[in-house]
Amino acid sequence: MNIGQAASASGVTAKMIRYYEETGLIPPATRAAQGYRIYNDKDVHRLRFIRSARTLGFSIPEISALLGLWNDQHRQSSQVKELAQAHLDDLQARIDGLKRMARTLQDLISSCAGDHRADCPILDRLAREDASGHTDGSPGRGER
Repeated sequence: MNIGQAASASGVTAKMIRYYEETGLIPPATRAAQGYRIYNDKDVHRLRFIRSARTLGFSIPEISALLGLWNDQHRQSSQVKELAQAHLDDLQARIDGLKRMARTLQDLISSCAGDHRADCPILDRLAREDASGHTDGSPGRGER
């Protein structure tokens, strides 16, 4: 099947299929005489696996590790569980950070009158410190 058919069968766009090929998540496709990429059912199955892993937020390196384990007949499920647990821990840390940001924003919004006056506690706070709470002049996120 060509790349369009593989995309339809796997639920992955042709652009992402090319990207996954470039990153090594899928092996280079065989080529037809005209130069078109040719995919088989095994490739589509691998693409579906990648799509499922991406849906869960796994990174390209994590998916590469998962694919290695998936293809390893001698793997131990503890290896897969460890990788999944590390990913879950990372997700939870990001969720916790987002919740802290949301609480800070809610506090700032509550402190702002939101009327015709120029005085704004939100802008005052942003001028004093960054979202991580740095007030010492050290670089915050995005300033390095």
